[in-house]
Amino acid sequence: MTILSRRSVLTGGVTMITLPTRGWAQGADWPKGPIRVVVPFPPGGTTDPVARLLAAKVSENTGWQTVIDNKPGAAGAIGAAIAAKAPPDGMTWMITFDSHVLSPAFTPNLPYKDSELENVMLVGRAPLAVACHPDRPYKNFNDVVADAKARPGKISVGLLSASGALLIAAYLQKANGFELNQIYYKGGGPTVQDVLAGVTDVTVTTLGALQPHFRAGKLRPLGTTGDKRAPTLPDVPTLAEQGVKTFPTYSWWGVYLPTGTPQPIVDRLNAELAKAARSPDVAQKFAEQIDMEIIASTPAEFAAFQKTEQDRWFQVIKDNNIKGAD
Repeated sequence: MTILSRRSVLTGGVTMITLPTRGWAQGADWPKGPIRVVVPFPPGGTTDPVARLLAAKVSENTGWQTVIDNKPGAAGAIGAAIAAKAPPDGMTWMITFDSHVLSPAFTPNLPYKDSELENVMLVGRAPLAVACHPDRPYKNFNDVVADAKARPGKISVGLLSASGALLIAAYLQKANGFELNQIYYKGGGPTVQDVLAGVTDVTVTTLGALQPHFRAGKLRPLGTTGDKRAPTLPDVPTLAEQGVKTFPTYSWWGVYLPTGTPQPIVDRLNAELAKAARSPDVAQKFAEQIDMEIIASTPAEFAAFQKTEQDRWFQVIKDNNIKGAD
């Protein structure tokens, strides 16, 4: 994942956003003090600035105090467990990345259950992209497929362990009859650094992580995984456009509360988060920095989306006997 440009609101560590108390739910019981916003990843990826921008805008709009609390570890499971076990009073939120829904398949003895976290809002989504170093001969993803079929297992692909990128790469190979040499990484940064250095032939990762290198001419885009072309890469066809057997695949960001949080709080939070995400300044930053398309779903829509994602990806995991690639 890319390290995004930071303004004062995007500094690392724990940040408290304190604004005048106007709008504090007009005397209602909630919130009763600073709200803890758990981010189960360290500063430097995409989830941290998404959380900071959203929390800052919600604070600006409502006067609520929000505290960003980074709790990284175990591919997000540590922070998720903290949020899941928090009192269901609306005073602890979690803002996380799509890999969260894969944790039950990849993390043994997960310290929480999916049922302990309640869907609040799908913030937005962005396609993944396939990229290579400019000295490689590939002009599009079909070139990679052709070379891999001619030289099975010889073309290396850098992938983040226990990620959607790993799963779509596994699906593409089985569905289209080619074989890559999969190289696994524990972080998005090293994944990108190795394809930049020519250590790996190609990578599949978030578009936001690759965009700066596409603009600088240091990496070549070979295709994107969405159902339409990325607005920032209008000349790069999707994998489906290239005739590859696939399905639309996105990275995404979502907000959760501990299960049992009163419905009026869930609904109010959803409304405030949607207002914040759709505000022109926040939406523009999300689009520019990580190519995010704003969704701002309802809780029910987010829950249905999560079930669809888990059904699809857990089947891919089973079909390909994927163990997590630690």
